Amino acid sequence: MLAEKVDQMMEWSSRRSVIRMNGDKFRRFVKAPPRNYSVIVMFTALQPQRQCSVCRQANEEYQVLANSWRYSSAFSNKLFFTVVDYDEGADVFQQLNMNSAPTFMHFPAKGKPKRADTFDLQRIGFASEQLAKWIADRTDVQIRVFRPPNYSGTIALALLVSLVGGLLYLRRNNLEFIYNKTGWAMAALCVVFAMTSGQMWNHIRGPPYAHKNPQNGQVSYIHGSSQAQYVAESHIILLLNAAITMGMVLLNEAATSKGDVGKRRIICLVGLGLVVFFFSFLLSIFRSKYHGYPYSFLIK
Repeated sequence: MLAEKVDQMMEWSSRRSVIRMNGDKFRRFVKAPPRNYSVIVMFTALQPQRQCSVCRQANEEYQVLANSWRYSSAFSNKLFFTVVDYDEGADVFQQLNMNSAPTFMHFPAKGKPKRADTFDLQRIGFASEQLAKWIADRTDVQIRVFRPPNYSGTIALALLVSLVGGLLYLRRNNLEFIYNKTGWAMAALCVVFAMTSGQMWNHIRGPPYAHKNPQNGQVSYIHGSSQAQYVAESHIILLLNAAITMGMVLLNEAATSKGDVGKRRIICLVGLGLVVFFFSFLLSIFRSKYHGYPYSFLIK
């Protein structure tokens, strides 16, 4: 019985790195004993009608990880990668009381899954490297992630260098724009906005863009924990910081310019409105993530 199950899993794994399973296969090859192998299962919803963009992104990372294991010299019958799609195994979701996707779980060779056998997707993200570390902690199987070559960054850099070089060549007789303080200030602000909004964290952790609850279809753009964020959240923070900065610039312009008093008063009011409203919005987001924070301003 055990030998047949292992042989069947190895046969499926030889065809594709990630084994697709329905309810019957899951119960027989993952849940039912005897079993001397560990199984990583991704519970997902990949069908277009589910509109789960996060599921597709997570599936790409999962495929990279599974391929890295399948074609490594350390590959053995001690670990298998599988996937259960909601439309092919809704009964499995109900059996496990699972109401969100994607979810990664480890089913050990012996015993039942523990709390640590569920991957903390919201806090860590779903990058292949993070999944590999989690698997190493749960199974002692070390997987070195090999990604297919991606030349998009190199091509983008080459195009940027060509564009800048071409611009400098065309303007070679008049390079005064290089000393334009406003242009350099705008470029510096763009970098500051990107860094303070968490773009680097997104690049390292690979969080989902947003989260859609499969039960009611509600989409969350702000993560409820201070330990994680969504990509959409960083975009919102970037826009709020930009609006607050614009308000401060207008206030400074109203105070230092020597134009018409009425016009300066209007600029001052607009700048003050931008600062007050968008800072209140930013503070409300901070308050929603850091539960127990007592202060708010205009917006709760």
